[in-house]
Amino acid sequence: MTMKPRGKKFRIRRSGPTAPAGESQRAAESAAAAQGADDGFGSMRFPTSGAAQAADAAQQAATQAPPQVSVEQELAAIRAEGLTGRQLRMARRTAQKHGLQPASDFDAVRLLRRQGIDPFERSNMLELVVNDGDRQAEAQRLPATVRQPGVPQTQAPAQPPAMPAPSTDEANRAQEILRMQRDIARRRRKRLILLAARLLVFVMLPTAFVGYYYYTIATPMYAATTVFQIQKAESGSASAGGLAGLMGGTTFATVQDSISVQNFLESREAMLLLDDDLGLRDHFSAPDIDPLNRLDPEATTEDLYRLYSRNLTIGYDPTEGLIRMEVLAADPAVAQDFSRALLRYAEQRVDSLTQRVREDQMRGARESYETAEAALSAAQARVVNLQERSGILSSDAEVSSLFNQISTFQIQLQEERLRLDEIQSVDQPNETRVEVAQRNIARLEALIDSLRSSMTQDQPDEASLARVSSELVVAQADLETRQLMLSQSMQQMEAARVEADRQSLYLTVSVNPVAPDEAAYPRKMENTMLAFLIFSGIYLMLSMTASILREQVSA
Repeated sequence: MTMKPRGKKFRIRRSGPTAPAGESQRAAESAAAAQGADDGFGSMRFPTSGAAQAADAAQQAATQAPPQVSVEQELAAIRAEGLTGRQLRMARRTAQKHGLQPASDFDAVRLLRRQGIDPFERSNMLELVVNDGDRQAEAQRLPATVRQPGVPQTQAPAQPPAMPAPSTDEANRAQEILRMQRDIARRRRKRLILLAARLLVFVMLPTAFVGYYYYTIATPMYAATTVFQIQKAESGSASAGGLAGLMGGTTFATVQDSISVQNFLESREAMLLLDDDLGLRDHFSAPDIDPLNRLDPEATTEDLYRLYSRNLTIGYDPTEGLIRMEVLAADPAVAQDFSRALLRYAEQRVDSLTQRVREDQMRGARESYETAEAALSAAQARVVNLQERSGILSSDAEVSSLFNQISTFQIQLQEERLRLDEIQSVDQPNETRVEVAQRNIARLEALIDSLRSSMTQDQPDEASLARVSSELVVAQADLETRQLMLSQSMQQMEAARVEADRQSLYLTVSVNPVAPDEAAYPRKMENTMLAFLIFSGIYLMLSMTASILREQVSA
């Protein structure tokens, strides 16, 4: 079964101090009419008469009055309601409007409820916005309570509150509303004026000063832009493999060298070289430079380095392998000269990066070649000394010559022996011819023996041919070995030279510095807008911080 929901009816008309003027007037008129009107029954009391009804209503109100509770219990009950800080502040303001002096926000709620006022009613919220005259008049009409410290008190008025005379004119109510609207509009205008004044002081004036500086005082700076890259003589050898072969043909092969050159150009060393060659300090100490960019002639090296870092912009792009450099100066020709000088310093540094490696590689090859050359010279000198001492240029030729002589003499010896046999074959040989043949045979044998002994036996004044021949063979073999070693050393030195050339770096300029005809800095509009945004952000942060702190303190 479906039943319709039934809601209880409550009084929706307000009465008491917070009721509007019209409602208070109607309630007072009805009460007066009920008390003074004759119901036609006289002094007789009937259940339906007006006097009986009034008496019954008074008795019912007396029976329904709540029991008296202590102040501490009321405050504890109010705290248990879980009211927000905003509601408590609104209750205190309502209590002050009605002339009450609460000891705390909870006490304000308690005092208002004692007076029959709901501080959280929407009409009471709107009635908080009143002018000072109405507030003073209301304070005079309502009683004020004074709280003694440490003593709980009940709100007992010293005098019975005087009820305000009800207004019957709707024009007064319209005037009050108009006065409230004007007060709200005046407060809004005041807040807008204060906001405009704060914006003017904290945002507009600093921005105007910054713009005035950039448009009037700041010295125009000319920028000379340069683009260059670090490259190797060759990407790598044809037989290189692994990671070296993969990275050799890319820009990653010179990443470390490019970063090293970038760090060098940003260092104090490059700054000091530029100052010594072209007078960096003198240029930025000129009187026509604005005060923020001007350098004191007696400034320290650190001050000069900070100015140098501010006027030099250099960056390395690893994807393209390019180094972009921008140099600022008060004169376009000076900016170009500074850029060319820094390029020259960078090229010198690039040459010095691989100089040690190339020198180490060439040093070993050069030392090996020099050692082989000295050994070859010693071997040649040894061969020459042996040839001069023995008088033999070639042992093979000398041995061949001796063998030829021995063979010739042996043939002659054989012929003499045959001739001797022929002479002795007759019955009466000629003694003279026999003796001559025998002497020839003996001489040939002695000569052959001498030749043979000279080949294998040392003579008193000279060494044997075998010794001389072996020494010459050893010396010539050593000479040939030294010649081979010298040839190999020459090949190694040539390979080292080629490898050193491959590892050598050189600087390639893609964009040469050119003297500009128009100042690149300062960027007046961009810098002024940036200053405006910065000051606006600072003001917004400070205002939000102050608002949050004020909210926390008031809570």
